[in-house]
Amino acid sequence: MKYILNNSLNPYFNLALEEHIFKTVGMDDDFIILWQNDKTIVIGRHQNTIEEVNSDFVKENNINVVRRITGGGAVYHDLGNLNFSFITGYDKNDKIDYKKYTIPVINALDKIGIKAELSGRNDLTIDGKKFSGNAQSLHKGRILHHGTLLFNSDLDVVSKALNVKADKIKSKGIKSVRSRVTNISDYLDKSIEIGEFKDILLKNLFEENDLQEYIITEDDLKAINELKDNKYNTWEWIYGKSPKFNFKSSKWFTNGNIEVLLNVKGGIITDCKIYGDFLALYGIDEVEKNICGLQYEENVIENLIKSFDLVKYFGNITLEEVLSCFFN
Repeated sequence: MKYILNNSLNPYFNLALEEHIFKTVGMDDDFIILWQNDKTIVIGRHQNTIEEVNSDFVKENNINVVRRITGGGAVYHDLGNLNFSFITGYDKNDKIDYKKYTIPVINALDKIGIKAELSGRNDLTIDGKKFSGNAQSLHKGRILHHGTLLFNSDLDVVSKALNVKADKIKSKGIKSVRSRVTNISDYLDKSIEIGEFKDILLKNLFEENDLQEYIITEDDLKAINELKDNKYNTWEWIYGKSPKFNFKSSKWFTNGNIEVLLNVKGGIITDCKIYGDFLALYGIDEVEKNICGLQYEENVIENLIKSFDLVKYFGNITLEEVLSCFFN
């Protein structure tokens, strides 16, 4: 396992670095990165940014907005939050397993007296309160698993910066965003700074393994900055262009929400956009592209959706649930 020291607080650079390592560096090596963002909302790969973000609050408080390459929901980062990224090999016959990457974190926290557990689709909790959300992506035999660790974040900002949909809160039986999350620091026997926590976490994660540092090269840095400027810090990637639609359906399921928008002309689907916080491992744009040009009929769309590996494109949302979003 190789460790990458990343002291940048720039979210556009940090996500570009992560993707660069994931897709181009040391394809036979495993990596871990611990990193932080300054005040930032990180949008899931398939989410509608405009609907997820409280734009006025974001502007007033100089909060960055960036989109990541993994699925799941929007999260808020500040300097009280620590992010971790595992980048490892992946066999196509392997099952999608969040425990493989979250159990080491749970065990590391246990060594400093924190009793955490994996809850629901992708959350880590303490006493039923979330302090970590996780997501994954696949690319050419590699898997990226990353997650957040709320250490001493400003939790009041979380509820103000994110437009969490009412149906999501209702479905989980919880009254507010603030009540759903907690900080790790609240459960420590003694007060420590996040930098010390970062060092302790790294030591506990790999105390029995040979951990080597990977030094970012000049070529790496050039490629990362190009990716930052040409992708992550662009309006097209963060917000995306979306035509007007004449069909819209949004539903919340146990394993995430899906919003489908279609343009249908003469019984043919001419435009398709799929949003949601489902835990896809691949970009949903491949599904959208194949739906365009099809007849707007249930059996036609069903056959198309069935041709994709549902788990890798829609997480654990079922075929029936996906199809229900295409028809009122």
